[in-house]
Amino acid sequence: MTLLTATDKRAPSSALASVDDLVEQHRAALLAYARHMLTDHHLAEDVVQEAFVKAWRYMDRLRNEEGSVRGWLLKVTRNLAIDRMRSAPARREVLTSESPDTALADETEAIGTSLEVVSLLHGLSREHREALVLLYIYGRTVNEVSRILGVPSGTVKSRHHYALRGLRKLHSQRAVRSSVVDTYAS
Repeated sequence: MTLLTATDKRAPSSALASVDDLVEQHRAALLAYARHMLTDHHLAEDVVQEAFVKAWRYMDRLRNEEGSVRGWLLKVTRNLAIDRMRSAPARREVLTSESPDTALADETEAIGTSLEVVSLLHGLSREHREALVLLYIYGRTVNEVSRILGVPSGTVKSRHHYALRGLRKLHSQRAVRSSVVDTYAS
């Protein structure tokens, strides 16, 4: 039985022996890629493990589709890493030394603002939303975002510009709707 190389096409089921072969052959490359995106070794290991679990779940699809196995695994790893980066703020705990009442009021206001921002972000295209989240929430540079998304830095700058323009437009539309509702409600 032969192992597939990075440039081999997906072969018949006899050539794609098991996930163990995939792990042995592709783990190092996937781990390096995930570490580059996440900059945290432990998170990168989790993402790579999830990618191999998906490979195991979709083994029949891997056997029957055209394209390289490594390409499929890299794409899955990239998507999982981006999902992990997006969910990081939700997992962070914020410790505060303020009084409970002040902290609760501040937290309530922050939640309201966060929900509004999330709602506005969902009004943007996926590409524009990804650029803003990576630039502002994760504090990545344009070059880092370029590498993560696999697009030129000029494209990241363009997406950033149009995303901010879109957010301003959505925010002003929402403000107008809110003032109209307030006018008719009173």
